Order: sequence, then structure tokens, then C-alpha cells
Amino acid sequence: MSQISVYDTNGKELEKLEIDFPAPKKDKSGKTYSCAIRVLLQNWRQGTVSCKGRSDVSLTNKKPWRQKGTGRARAGTARSPLWRGGGVTFGPQPRTRKLSVNRKQIKLVLNSIFNKFLENEKLYCLDFGLEKNKPSTSNAFKALKTMGISAKKVVLFIPFEDQMNFASFRNLPGVNILCFDQPNAFDLSNCDGLVFLKKDTKLFKDMVSTWN
Repeated sequence: MSQISVYDTNGKELEKLEIDFPAPKKDKSGKTYSCAIRVLLQNWRQGTVSCKGRSDVSLTNKKPWRQKGTGRARAGTARSPLWRGGGVTFGPQPRTRKLSVNRKQIKLVLNSIFNKFLENEKLYCLDFGLEKNKPSTSNAFKALKTMGISAKKVVLFIPFEDQMNFASFRNLPGVNILCFDQPNAFDLSNCDGLVFLKKDTKLFKDMVSTWN
């Protein structure tokens, strides 16, 4: 049984939240982790970079001057890559790069990352409520500051439909907001702690249980 401290907006520890998380899985090598990160970064590439070749540039295909008798070098077209405004030789073209990784490997990586946060006590539960049902970035910053994590990079998990809390935390530096169906190895490993709201405890438990 694991215990997570619950903090209010004033940084006061209200209680200890006992949650039974799945036992950590052991990864004997870092190959699984590095593979998961590489697949994410590769699949996030848009692949829209493009250059015009000599057949794509909007220039005349007329021979600039006659072949012999001018004293200048031979030239067949102004679209030549040797000329200013000509096409690019072997330039990048739009293409889709897709890699895949086993789902069991993804669960293993997420489970390993999560349990490291759990062991280092970098899981934070915040009892945060909005006054008058209006977004408040100042109250959100105050809550993180009193917890001592305002200067850290944290991942905040909220439901997709929770637009009020999303609007309150989205402009805070160092806060990366993810929905409960969006966890990935890159964002979780690129932060200093995980934060979830007390009202979303069940959603957080359900998300973590899928990594077992």
C-alpha cells in the first residue's frame, strides 16, 4: 500500500492518501526505454519538409545561349542546380516515417518510470478548487508555489472535459498538462514530478493500473 500526501492550495498537508499501485516491473536493460523514446520522437515528426528539384522550379527550359562560340561554359537550362534559383539536388521530400513498438514494452517503460517517481516521493495530490467556477492562473500558481514545485517541470493529469482547471494551469511555466489517456514515456521522463487533483484520484488509479 502506497501513501501520497494531499496538499491544499496553501501548501498544507491535509492527509495521506493510501493507494494500492501495481508492483513495479523490472527492466534488465535500458534498450526497452531507449526504443520507446526513439519511436515516439520518430512518429512525432511531421515529414512535411520539401525542396523543389530542377523539374519543379518555375523557370524557362530554354537553352540560355548557344552551345559553341560564346566563350562561356556550356549551359542547357536555367533550372540547373548550379545556377541561382535553380532546383536542389537530392533535396528532402515529404514522406511518412513510422516505427512501432510492442504494447507490452510501452507498459513496461511507463510502469518503470512511474515507480521511480513513487520511490522518490515525487507524486503530488492537490486538493484544488476554483472560486465562482472561474479559471484562476494566480491561484494555480500559488498552489504549486506553496507545495514547492513551482520552479520544477511537472506533468499535471486532468480529464479532457475539465476545461476550467486546464485554463488555470495551461499558462504556467514548467507545467505540462496531459489527459489521462495521453501518458507517454517522453513526457513522463522529461519532468520532475507528477501531479493530479484529489477529485481525479480514481482516474489516476485506473490509468496506472493499465500499466501493469
